[in-house]
Amino acid sequence: MPVTLTVASKIRDYFMLTKFTLSFLVVYTCVISYLLVPTVTYDLGSILLLFFAGMCITGAANAINQSVEKDTDAVMRRTAKRPVASGRMTQREGIIFAYTLAIIGILIVGFYFNWVAAGLSLFSLFLYAYIYTPLKRVNSIAVLVGALPGALPCLIGWVAGTGTLNPFATIPGSAEGAMVTNAGGYVLFGIQFLWQFPHFWAIAWLAHKDYAKAGFKLLPGNKGPDKFSAVQTIVYSLLMVPVGMLPFYFQISGVLSFWILLACNLWMVLVSIRLFIKMNANAARWVMFSAYLYLMVVFLSMLLDKI
Repeated sequence: MPVTLTVASKIRDYFMLTKFTLSFLVVYTCVISYLLVPTVTYDLGSILLLFFAGMCITGAANAINQSVEKDTDAVMRRTAKRPVASGRMTQREGIIFAYTLAIIGILIVGFYFNWVAAGLSLFSLFLYAYIYTPLKRVNSIAVLVGALPGALPCLIGWVAGTGTLNPFATIPGSAEGAMVTNAGGYVLFGIQFLWQFPHFWAIAWLAHKDYAKAGFKLLPGNKGPDKFSAVQTIVYSLLMVPVGMLPFYFQISGVLSFWILLACNLWMVLVSIRLFIKMNANAARWVMFSAYLYLMVVFLSMLLDKI
């Protein structure tokens, strides 16, 4: 095989190891959360640095996940072609690559932004790679545990701009003389935390047979895709409605984004109810794709309507 093809295939494997599309969505909310801090201005260099660091850290978590789960990935149709699972890359190589990315990303966050955000990034990485990952084969509570590192990028982005985790600290607002609380990061964390349940359960609904082969217990119901799982999806979608009102209450974003969030949250409730009624894969896909669009629209609307 020509050297150029070998290099290209290796780069492609590293790219797959980071789950670029998923990582991009996570880092997207991290960067927007950073930009939503009232005192943060639109500096392209800072934005690109945070984006790159975020991709390194999130990609590292995904790479560790794939390296640790190589045996279970190998038995699932949707993951069998991943680099480590297929044998194209050794587990050791995957881990070394992951740790390299993690060190680079955390050092960038620490030196350029602050060490509080860097420490939070390290905690999120550990929680995802070494607590959530093995827990998936033990109990469906893994989804709850995994939702914590899944939502922490919002808090990391906010803390990168404020330098503190104290929700009661005050920071200058956009209006002259106005002060807002540091609770904004926790509000954004709450939005993304709750969003993950309907999103992930829709994925688990569609991939249930594959997950069952690997011994993963990821749906809330013990019998797989059932009415109980659909009801849980509705419950968490309903919880998203009042939490979606908090960015306006805490003066993170204005009235326009308030209505956009309300409409998006009600839509998530409707597609979740549709899943309960239809109880089929097509309805689960509606929830899954609606959730993808939800995150993009909601965070962009808050940024464009930033107070």
